[in-house]
Parts: sequence; structure tokens; C-alpha cells
Amino acid sequence: MTNIVSAVEARTQFGQILRRVNKNKERFVVDRRGEPQAVIMSMQDYVDLVAPEPEWLRRVGEASKRRGTDKLSMRQIDTIVSRARREQRAR
Repeated sequence: MTNIVSAVEARTQFGQILRRVNKNKERFVVDRRGEPQAVIMSMQDYVDLVAPEPEWLRRVGEASKRRGTDKLSMRQIDTIVSRARREQRAR
């Protein structure tokens, strides 16, 4: 959903606009003297628009969530990688 706000309103209500952008995934077009000047949107919307996630990466993420590996800490990941490397060298 896109809302149009004046530059003055965007300036005075910036905190509220940011909350709505992040919580409700709303977008705002900021206009100045009746002319659109800027868009305020969430980072996720921006990334999806400018650099959408490749299909293969989306599938890898879904598989990771199914296996529960998306919740591993960096320390756990490092341990698994080190173990796999040791096993590979031993062969």
C-alpha cells in the first residue's frame, strides 16, 4: 500500500512513518509542491525490488529452515566446517 505525504508531514511525522513502514510494510511517496520527490519503504521491500533473491538461494533457505539449520550459531557452523575439513583430509 502506498501513501502520499507532503515533505512537511514526512519531516514532522518521520518516526511514525518509519514504524508504519517496518510494522505494516507500507510505502510512502513524499511530495513537495505536488511533485513526487522520494519514496520511503522498508529495507526488505527495497532489497526485493532492487536485488531479488535468486531462486536457488530461496530454495536453500527453505531447506535450511526445514532441517532447523537456520538457527545455528556461527560457533556451531565453524565447528561443523572444521570437522568436515578434518574428515576430508583424513581420507
